[in-house]
This record gives sequence, C-alpha cells and structure tokens, in this order.
Amino acid sequence: MATATFDYTVRDQSGKTLKGSLDGPDQRAVAAKLREMGYSPISVQQQKSSTLHKEVSIPGLSGRIKLQDLAVFSRQFATMINSGLSLVRALNILAEQTENRKLAEIVGVVRGQIEQGRSLSDSLADHPDVFPKLYVAMVRAGETAGMLDQVLLRVANTLEKDLELRRKIKTALTYPVVVVCLAILLTAAMLIFIVPVFVDMFEDLGGELPLPTQILLFLSDILRSWWFLILPLPIVAWQLFKQARKDPKVRYQLDRLKLKVPVFGDLFHKIALARFNRNFGTLLRAGVPILSALEITADTVNNGVISDAVKDVQTAVKEGESVARPLSQHAVFPPMTVQMIAVGEETGAMDEMLEKIADFYDDEVATTTESLTAMLEPLMIMVLGGIVGAMVIALYMPMFEIFDLVDSGAGGI
Repeated sequence: MATATFDYTVRDQSGKTLKGSLDGPDQRAVAAKLREMGYSPISVQQQKSSTLHKEVSIPGLSGRIKLQDLAVFSRQFATMINSGLSLVRALNILAEQTENRKLAEIVGVVRGQIEQGRSLSDSLADHPDVFPKLYVAMVRAGETAGMLDQVLLRVANTLEKDLELRRKIKTALTYPVVVVCLAILLTAAMLIFIVPVFVDMFEDLGGELPLPTQILLFLSDILRSWWFLILPLPIVAWQLFKQARKDPKVRYQLDRLKLKVPVFGDLFHKIALARFNRNFGTLLRAGVPILSALEITADTVNNGVISDAVKDVQTAVKEGESVARPLSQHAVFPPMTVQMIAVGEETGAMDEMLEKIADFYDDEVATTTESLTAMLEPLMIMVLGGIVGAMVIALYMPMFEIFDLVDSGAGGI
C-alpha cells in the first residue's frame, strides 16, 4: 500500500500543542495512529510536493553533518531525556530546532521509526554515515542499562574531545599549507609576469645563458603555454588521492607513512593514541562488552596500523589473554600506555585509566602542536625566501655577463 507524509498538529495529555510529520496511507489512518500514541489530533494535512519548495543543494557543500552538529544534538538530547521527556517528544523537539536541515530530517525519520516500535539504537544504526558504530553501541548500552541520558552526555563529551583534537591538527597544518600555497603563487607570478620581461634582453645579449637561467626560462615557457592544463592539476591530484584512499591497501600504507613522516609523524602518532584510548575507555564506561568495545575501537581509531594491532588484541582476548600483554607486542603502543592499561586491568578500573591516558595524550598533542608551530614559522620563511631568492639570482646572473662584455668592449676601444 502506498504511503504519504502528513503534517500534523496535536495536543498532548498536558494540553500542550505539538507539531510534526508522520507517514501513513491516508489522513484517517494517521489520525488513528496519533490517538493510539495518546495525542488528540487537531489537524492532519498531507504534505504537498512542489518544486518551489525544494531546496537547492550544492554538491559537496550542502547537506553535510559536521561533528559539531552531532555533539550539540547529543548534549541537547541528553538534557531532555534527563528532564523526563519521552524519546518521541524529545526527538520531535530536536527535529524542529536542529539548525542542520539534513540532521533534522534524519532525526524526524528516527522519531517515526520509534513511534512504530523500533528501539533508538536500531533506528540510529540505519544511518551509519551520521551515527558511527561507537555512537550506536553506546546508545544501545545506555538503553540496556537504563542510563541513556548519562551515556548521551558521555557521547557528547567524546565527540567534543575528538572535535578539539581535529582543531589542533588543523592548527598544526594550517601555517605550512598557507606558506606552501603562497610560495607556489609567488613562483607562478614571477614565471608568468616577471621572467618574460627579461627574455628580450637575454635574446639581444646573445651567447649562452647560465644553466639556472635556462631552467627558469624553460619553466616560464611551459607555464605560459600550458597554464590551462596545469591550473586544474591540484584539483585532479586531490580527487585521485581521495579515490586512492578508499582502497584499504593504499590507506594502510598511507597510515604507516603518516606515523613515520618527519616532523609530523610524532604528532599523528599521539593523535591516534589519544583517539584509541578515549574511544576504548568511553565504550567500556558505557557498559559495552570488552570484545565489542575492541571491535568498535578498531573501526573508529582512524589509523590502519593501530586498527590492525587492536584486532590482534581482540583475538588474544577471545583466547583468554589480558589486554595489556598482546598490546606490548606492538611497537605502536608505547610502554607507558601498556603499563597503565595493565594497572587498570589489575585494579578493575581500566575505563578510568584509559580516560587518563587519553587526557595525557591530548595534552601532548597540544604541546607538540605549539612546538611545531614555533619551529615551522622560521623554517617556512627560510624556504619561501630561498625560492624567491634563487629565482632572482637566476634572472640576474646574465647581467654579470653583460657587464663583462661591456668592460671587454670598452677595453678594446
């Protein structure tokens, strides 16, 4: 039977007016469903589909749900549940007040599924692009233990910590990226506008130009002649890189390289360790079984090397091993991390110990980011100055030959 979406206005048992939408075969069936839910229908109208009401979406920009949106949603959801609101009523309010339209639509869908008798965790699991495995597993554990509001607050805290971690990464990478882009723009500007001014002078000069000057003129000719092919190259290269990262083998090799790259490798390693400890600890504290927690952590740690190590730990734990011993067999986990986890296992407070380790690495990331920024500033200025200086020297090298020719000509006279 075909169904349609109906906008409704109802009055709850306390007399408050609520609005929302519900799918059904016709108005009568939707009104009956609302009465079964304990509401008094005021109006039920079928939504009209019109191209005038369709939103214009820009591919890659609109409809994107950010981590910040999910964190705010989780904290508001937890507050409402803690205040005694029912799931349906809380989700109804969130669907109306959530600023991100895409997230609001999904919340509305989840609310409708709960009204039809599904659990919250199962409904969220239908949207893996929005609610990751860690989120769904914690909500399921919260539903089982009857502490959904507390778990949602922990989810919000975890998302906010992860968001702060990403901001630190952007802080560390922003300066060198800006300087590199500036260097490329300056180099391109000199090759396109400045070098050609010297070409006629060099041709009138005659003789053989120095090798650095020849290279500079060659690059200038290429850039001026083939700019329409060179200009889109960065975009094409980035798209190819994104496609290549979807291959698990390529992604794994890139993750290995990230941990070994000079200067930034240590930062990426600490970020991955912070994420591992926080996700694992948060899942355990929410009541997720340790094997499930390890499986979910392996999927959400966002680094193939650490993910494979966690999977090995999961296999060892299945066979009766502790967590710390198989961790010690992987060099990616520092001895301090392994020892603290071992102490947590012995004392029965591994979730608290993992949280402490995560906080430690968060502080380490902040310190490393500040150190990198302080070190990279003079280094990038030297690189930028070196590029511009080398080009200027290459342009002026033939000038010295002009002076020599003039001097030799004057001497002959």
